[in-house]
Amino acid sequence: MRLIPLLLALVLALPAQAEGFISRLLHKPVPGGVAVIDLGNGPTAPGVRYQDKPALVIREDGQRWIAIVGLPLSVRPGSQQIEVDGRAHSFQVGGRAYAEQRITLKNPQQVNPNPANLKRIERELAEQVRAYRQFSPRQPSNLLFDRPVAGPLSSPFGLRRFFNGEERNPHSGLDFAARQGTPIKAPAAGQVILIGDYFFNGKTVFVDHGQGLISMFCHLSAIDVQAGQELPRGAVLGKVGATGRATGPHLHWNVSLNDARIDPAIFIGAFKP
Repeated sequence: MRLIPLLLALVLALPAQAEGFISRLLHKPVPGGVAVIDLGNGPTAPGVRYQDKPALVIREDGQRWIAIVGLPLSVRPGSQQIEVDGRAHSFQVGGRAYAEQRITLKNPQQVNPNPANLKRIERELAEQVRAYRQFSPRQPSNLLFDRPVAGPLSSPFGLRRFFNGEERNPHSGLDFAARQGTPIKAPAAGQVILIGDYFFNGKTVFVDHGQGLISMFCHLSAIDVQAGQELPRGAVLGKVGATGRATGPHLHWNVSLNDARIDPAIFIGAFKP
């Protein structure tokens, strides 16, 4: 007869809601990472904002609503807040150290551009920021992404970068070592929202996966899609190249969430604390 009280005690000791697959995959609350925040199981999706920008909200396992919030590299460890239907909700951010990378470029304009190139860079940056800040109502088709190319990871996200000895912005994406001309595939379904040939990024494609989740692929040798085109998961969008500021052929892949550039390794199960 002691078995029933024992079983009851074990049930009461379990968490009220078990963590779902998406939470286990994505919850890496560090600068440049992702915070997954439980929002309860209300009948409708709560409205969530972080740093005054809308955040991705989905229903996990058909039960509870969760916010999936991108944390910029600039965020400080400690307490952070989101707004849930206008009310503050706190969560914690841990620390993470990033290594350094030193690169030598033959073209000095890629390190210290002249005034004409600076104007071009400013214009191109504004165009790309507008793409990163789009927030469409579509639900992402999948949050465990496919790798856009086969091949080893080369430069990881978050590296402090020095070009010809001068420090520049940290590495905002993930690099794959791949041969010139290797097809690049969409890691999830989405819509092409921007294509361009930029000073630093070279030939570039932006894909909107939904609710502020944006992929950017750059240094391409060829672009095989058009702006506005809907892409199914696995569709070829371009080919690996070395255009823009690149020392050789590779794919640079950015993932942005609520306009925060975050570690793409999180979405392919390759995150290393």
